[in-house]
Amino acid sequence: MPPYQYQRIAIIGASGQLGSEFRRLLGERAIAIRHSQLEISDPLSVRQALIAADPDFVINAAAYNWVDKAEDEPQVAYAVNALGPRNLALACAERSIPLLHVSSDYVFGLDARDTPYSETDTPGPLGAYGLSKLAGEYFVRSLCPQHYVVRTCGLYGHAEAVGKGNFVKTMLRLGRERGHVRVVDDQYCTPTSAADLAEALVDLIQTEAFGLYHLTNRGQTTWYDFTREIFEIANVNATIEAISTAEFGAKARRPANSLLNCDKAAGVLHGHMPPWHDAVARYLSSLNG
Repeated sequence: MPPYQYQRIAIIGASGQLGSEFRRLLGERAIAIRHSQLEISDPLSVRQALIAADPDFVINAAAYNWVDKAEDEPQVAYAVNALGPRNLALACAERSIPLLHVSSDYVFGLDARDTPYSETDTPGPLGAYGLSKLAGEYFVRSLCPQHYVVRTCGLYGHAEAVGKGNFVKTMLRLGRERGHVRVVDDQYCTPTSAADLAEALVDLIQTEAFGLYHLTNRGQTTWYDFTREIFEIANVNATIEAISTAEFGAKARRPANSLLNCDKAAGVLHGHMPPWHDAVARYLSSLNG
């Protein structure tokens, strides 16, 4: 199969961390569709945007990501994370356009397991954000025959949009400003580079192996150990206090285990993504470049 079979790829959420990486990778093939050009929760707006862009592939990297705030405004999270993908799925199906939709590890957590989740495991979200993401998955999978739904975890990267922070930048800022941070040490995750994920997804959409996938960097850690790695690489002189999820006291419940089994994607792509240690080192180096 020739590389880059799709020549006009519309990117919804083009100003975010993942959308920005897609634009960089795809170059002239990318059609950036920003929030000012499309209201994802409005079916007519979605249809008109796709007619105007005339893409041969659509990537949905837009999402409502305020996990705690979603507990207070679940209807807003649902409009963006569930009805938005539904509108895209219907519009893509009408035009026979494939759709890539990015989802989250937060569709899991209810069963409190300690082994990585595979695509065949039954989801069980713990809060409004996870429920909205799961609903979006189901809409895409049921309404758009040519779909890729990809769950990832702990995403960080560069974003064009103001206010689109991430865990790495937040820890760097707090460590330098305060000299002391308190970080949860009983939630397991795989921090994932937006740059690495976008590269893997661009490869995935060339395969036409449609379906549900898990994709993260390789390995596992806790948010506490992740912070230790960040501070060590960036030479941040700050103390880190390990605390429990209960001590942190967030409004929304988080999965204690956000580990995703990525073997299915690795089989299609002929290999796993790079280790998370390597990815965060490259990202921190890029911040200083």
